[in-house]
Amino acid sequence: MDPALLDRLRASVGVAHVLTGVDLSPYVVEGRTPKAAVFPGSLEEVAAVVRHAGAAGAPILPWGGGTGAGVGAPTARTGIVLGLSRLRRLVEHEPGDLTATVEAGMTIEGLQTALRARGQWLSLDPPDAGRATVGGVLATNASGPRRHLYGTARDLLIGVTVVTADGSVVRGGGKVVKNVAGYDLPKLFIGSYGTLGVILDATFKLRPVADEERLVAVAFERVQDAGAAVRAVMASDLIPSALDLLDGPASAALALGGTPTLVVGFDGLAEQIEWQLAELAGLVKPLGGGEVTALPAGTWPRLACAARDAFDAPAAVMVLSVLPTRVADTMARGAAAARARGLPSAWAAHAGVGTMTAALVAEPEPGGVGATLTEWRALAREGGGHATLLWAPLAMKSQVPVWDDPGPAGRLMQRIKAQLDPGNVFNPGRFVAGI
Repeated sequence: MDPALLDRLRASVGVAHVLTGVDLSPYVVEGRTPKAAVFPGSLEEVAAVVRHAGAAGAPILPWGGGTGAGVGAPTARTGIVLGLSRLRRLVEHEPGDLTATVEAGMTIEGLQTALRARGQWLSLDPPDAGRATVGGVLATNASGPRRHLYGTARDLLIGVTVVTADGSVVRGGGKVVKNVAGYDLPKLFIGSYGTLGVILDATFKLRPVADEERLVAVAFERVQDAGAAVRAVMASDLIPSALDLLDGPASAALALGGTPTLVVGFDGLAEQIEWQLAELAGLVKPLGGGEVTALPAGTWPRLACAARDAFDAPAAVMVLSVLPTRVADTMARGAAAARARGLPSAWAAHAGVGTMTAALVAEPEPGGVGATLTEWRALAREGGGHATLLWAPLAMKSQVPVWDDPGPAGRLMQRIKAQLDPGNVFNPGRFVAGI
């Protein structure tokens, strides 16, 4: 690394907050070690780091908790990890307005703990909430089972502060829920995977904590029967906060019996929940469902990881999005495609929104995993959606593209990238269309 750049970074954030050498081991991705890891402690320091790196032509890799660091193609050039762990304050919480502003380095778990102390919460439940940071969740658009009722970060974010490639500090949105003036800049950064800028803080709309919350499971003999139950629930008067579908291996990972399982969450007043549970029991029984069984609260954070956790060492993990009515069929056909090649798989879906996670174990014969992933992607397209390779070894990523073809939208995304990051500084080549 250029010694002059290293000196400038140390002068900007302090020697103790610039890591090099063996201290970089936690930030190695795809076998590639960054040149340095820098941890600014203020907005001004973030802007200074970006300016110094940009002037030296060094790529910048924004880093929150590292939970999504392996998603996407690796950058062609090693660069500088810009860690946000020192920026973790709850800047402002207005209980009367149901809004909060939080720095990007705060974990989701830390934020929820602070908010719940005052009877409120951010209705967002991504995997690994103890590590996942606010900025990382926005950058990857991560969510969990409660998205069925409450949506994703796109539905909750009302303001954001970012540093762009030239070191400028840009603020978009505001601190009130009814804010419709100008372009919706905050949503541009959701799901951008750190390719457009560094998120410094975010303002969200909140919700009061529910009086009570329940999570229940219903076992079925076939995934298709559980899929029919999903459709019945969605056509009913029930208002679940979560509607997840697990196949046998994913169900076993949660100790739910190892058979296809429908998992349903409810929140609100106790009387309302009891009524909905009784209605649910009446809906699922004619469709082959078993008893409605209560699950411990600790099951909630494990739902989003059920497929991934079904195997000790999965060979690949893919996320597929299809029309909700096609979820069960896609799961069944995807599992059959894997079995035809001698590969066990595990599937878990946020069935009400059409998002599935599927995991494969190591292949017994060369080419099996790659061929299966390719077929899964074709199934996703057939189901009206797309597929993303969430995790795989670098060699597999060279066989199966991480991102699906964005079509005409890819050209628009490339133009936005060129406008906001003309020097291609932020995570170059990591995202869709080579962005």
